[in-house]
Amino acid sequence: MLAPTRILRASWSSTLRLPKSAFPARPLPAANPEYLRRCTDELYAWQQNARSKQDTNAQDIETFTLHDGPPYANGPLHIGHALNKITKDVICRYELGQGKRVSYIPGWDCHGLPIEIKALQAQKKDVDAHTDPVSVREAARALAAATVEEQKKGFKEWAVMGDWDHAYMTMEPSFEIRQLQIFKEMFERGLIYRQLKPVYWSPSSRTALAEGELEYDENHKSLAAFVRFPVVLSDELRNGALSEIKDSLSIVIWTTTPWTLPANKAVAVHKGMDYAILQDPEHGNELVLIAASRVAHYQDMVGHEVMIIPTKLRGADLAGHLQYENPFQRANGLQPVLHADFVSDSSGTGLVHIAPGHGMDDYHVCTSLNIPAFAPVDDAGAFTEDAFPEHPELLQGLLVSDVKKTGSRAVLDYLERQDMVRAKHNFKHKYPIDWRTKQPVIVRATEQWFANVDGIKTESMKAIEGVNFIPETGRSRLESFIQGRSQWCISRQRAWGVPIPALYKQSEGKLEATMDADTIQHIIDVIKERGIDAWWTDPPEDPAWKPAHLSGTYIRGRDTMDVWFDSGTSWSLLPRNGNHPVADVYLEGTDQHRGWFQSSLLTHVATQQCDIGNVKAPYKMLITHGFTLDSDGRKMSKSLGNVISPAQIMSGELLPPLKRKKQKGARKDQPNDAAPQFDSMGADALRLWAASSDYTRDVTIGQPVLLSVNQALHKYRVTFKWLLGIFSLPTCPPPFTSFNTIRSELSIETDSVTLLSDKLARHRLTQVSQEVHAYYARYEFFKGINTINKYVFNDLSAFYFETLKDRIYTGSKHDCQTLQKVLGVIFYELLQMLAPICPILVEEVWDYLPETLRQNSIHPARATWTPLALASPPAEGQTTDISARQLDQYQEFIHTVGSAINTAQERLRAAKKMGSSLECDVVIGMDPRAADSHFDEFVGWGGSQKSEELAGLFVVSGFEVRNMNELDGLKAALEEEGVWCELETFKIGETERKVLLRKANGCKCPRCWRYVAEEPESLCGRCEEVV
Repeated sequence: MLAPTRILRASWSSTLRLPKSAFPARPLPAANPEYLRRCTDELYAWQQNARSKQDTNAQDIETFTLHDGPPYANGPLHIGHALNKITKDVICRYELGQGKRVSYIPGWDCHGLPIEIKALQAQKKDVDAHTDPVSVREAARALAAATVEEQKKGFKEWAVMGDWDHAYMTMEPSFEIRQLQIFKEMFERGLIYRQLKPVYWSPSSRTALAEGELEYDENHKSLAAFVRFPVVLSDELRNGALSEIKDSLSIVIWTTTPWTLPANKAVAVHKGMDYAILQDPEHGNELVLIAASRVAHYQDMVGHEVMIIPTKLRGADLAGHLQYENPFQRANGLQPVLHADFVSDSSGTGLVHIAPGHGMDDYHVCTSLNIPAFAPVDDAGAFTEDAFPEHPELLQGLLVSDVKKTGSRAVLDYLERQDMVRAKHNFKHKYPIDWRTKQPVIVRATEQWFANVDGIKTESMKAIEGVNFIPETGRSRLESFIQGRSQWCISRQRAWGVPIPALYKQSEGKLEATMDADTIQHIIDVIKERGIDAWWTDPPEDPAWKPAHLSGTYIRGRDTMDVWFDSGTSWSLLPRNGNHPVADVYLEGTDQHRGWFQSSLLTHVATQQCDIGNVKAPYKMLITHGFTLDSDGRKMSKSLGNVISPAQIMSGELLPPLKRKKQKGARKDQPNDAAPQFDSMGADALRLWAASSDYTRDVTIGQPVLLSVNQALHKYRVTFKWLLGIFSLPTCPPPFTSFNTIRSELSIETDSVTLLSDKLARHRLTQVSQEVHAYYARYEFFKGINTINKYVFNDLSAFYFETLKDRIYTGSKHDCQTLQKVLGVIFYELLQMLAPICPILVEEVWDYLPETLRQNSIHPARATWTPLALASPPAEGQTTDISARQLDQYQEFIHTVGSAINTAQERLRAAKKMGSSLECDVVIGMDPRAADSHFDEFVGWGGSQKSEELAGLFVVSGFEVRNMNELDGLKAALEEEGVWCELETFKIGETERKVLLRKANGCKCPRCWRYVAEEPESLCGRCEEVV
């Protein structure tokens, strides 16, 4: 036997394999544009062009279509945009990894009031002024176009891939023409009509609003009042139920909108309700009539007691038998008291003031009785002279919905002078506001264009039965919006939009709307020829717009379509699935159940001429995400100072600045005037935040969340840097040229690795691969990321990498190359799992690979990703294979034994007896009377010893298995010899075991640092062979 080699310790470093890579700790800004181009434009173009050269049947590749809900082109990007667009992109990249061709065409919603207002404000023009529509459209178009380019640039910086060269905008001529054709189809089905009806009207925007454009102020305060009207009794009532009443009688109504009293046309009772007559001593013993159940409430409101006159009155006795006069409209004569089903005794007086021009329920009641709607309020929300024809100066021009309640106060002031007000008070309740201006809206009867939702409600409900929802609660939410809607006001009184194709005949100073299918098609043809702006720029009576079948003088209308109609027809861009255009996924915020999800469904269903069983929605799956909130769960706003921008996450400026290295020669007290540097991780930080979030709920964001995101990215980078170094070892090149080859070669069924640690690593990777794939397939990316992070931090960094460093750095070339294969599979699988989430990182890592590997392997973003397969149970007669179940047990054993070893090591370190874990040997104590076959097999008890392999597994110098009864004696003997040791117990199942840590029995090898050498400063046997 040769004598152990003795040589100076420093010289052994040249014999070690130390992984080195130029891969940087943080992304290099100079390289980012190239990586960004590769993982977005280049990747999208490649997969659109038949995916790869190996695809001989490219035409048979399944196409996955995610239809982009168009963001509004009126401002800079915010964090909500990031959550939305990145989640869409992650889905598309996952589906691309499943071998599909992805179709994602970004879009923008370019019409509507917010853009119009912002464009006018930029020109310092009064939004409320009667601005020339042509100049409004020019300014709005320019603003929208500039915003689209700005937002597009931001989306691209986030590594969102798509067909950017063919992005759609609702203001494009081709889109507008398709929209008008859909409008025509709906008209031909009888779903479009014009009518004088109460609609939500925004005085601040000067336009009608749809229900989807409303928000609600839960704490709105209205000026409410109890108002009496003297009544005239019919002969039947005076001679019947009220024969004992000789004095005059008044009815009392309660209203939260006194400004609507000039438009009053009737008072409603409920025929099944009991009513009482009260005598009021505070007002000359006048007699008033209210619901019997509301007497106590009435007394509380007027502030004094009243006397009940014994009578038996039902609403049926009153309806049609009482009349009264509206003091603001005396010329109209007496008005009726009638029955309405919606009257209740839950509030007020049980008598309801009816103004058909200011309420839909009122409108329906009056329409059935031929009582016309009347709304003496103009576009600005101010009274017209018709509000009080006898004294127009008292009300004309007064605003009805301003903060000061000017209109309501003026109405009540007049009524008080007429001794008609019995009480008034402030009333807090839920009230609709304009979702854009945040100002109160009113209900006002105007001539508007409507889509008949009732006519397609059944088909719409049927269509979404086959739609999948994430989360499932989205189904009931969308259903409730559809069920609760009977009509859709689609006309807007603004210039920036698609015109409603209606002509108006001029006759005797009046305008009469004209619309038929031929006229609509004629208008579409003229727009194709002249452009849509000609609708506004051509002379009003230009005959080119009038079809040949119409006679007389006509002018073009000025109403434009609701922007939800614009974006709601974007499904016309989709590829056709059978007879219908259908997208695989629509994904937007939860507020779009009342918006885009609904308008898309309604317009799509409205154009389908088929049996109800064959009606389809324009989407197979609806995904909704929540809102973004600050770390305290508050909505972000400038006033709160809690707005977080996507750029701040990318730059890292929300995190503590990086610590600067001291310059050589600088004094400790010398101030550092340089600008702070931040942990900038680029777009991948923003993307990892979005993908780590449970988007089905509201998503909070703050420094703790962002710190964890950056920590994960750093761990990824450190992991890849180390692996890249292993694949670049000059003295030990990898024994393979393609990652794709070793992935199949090292599958469990044909496993060529022999050491337990490598089998466990391969097994754990397989489990993670399957878990992540399953989560991604359900679009639960946050769960997939959580699994990846646990794997990288715990399984790889804290365990497996620690166990194999010795074999790589100091082991044989065969050991190293065996590990390179296992690590190659791990490396490539990690890249595939992260490709949808951090595409720039994946591109960067790939760029730092040795050229041979890079050229001969399929790029992980372009390869079809299928999860690795778990090990099969041993075949009959085989004993060498280890099943997945056994490997799971072994993982539990390692965790249990490892925890016991670590506990003992920490006590020894605290006592300053040891430092490195290699300074100790481990002795496991087993009890032959309580044998566990699986654990016995794991530690080699009763069979071949696996001491060296297990020592490497637990990163100690020696591993031994003994009878548990011997450990106490061994401990005592060691202590008597002055050798430090530590005993720890643990359990396998219900069986107690022991582990003894003792000072390593060998000498420290100067090359591998294990305490296994025979003599000081001499190499161990393995290092001797390797060297």
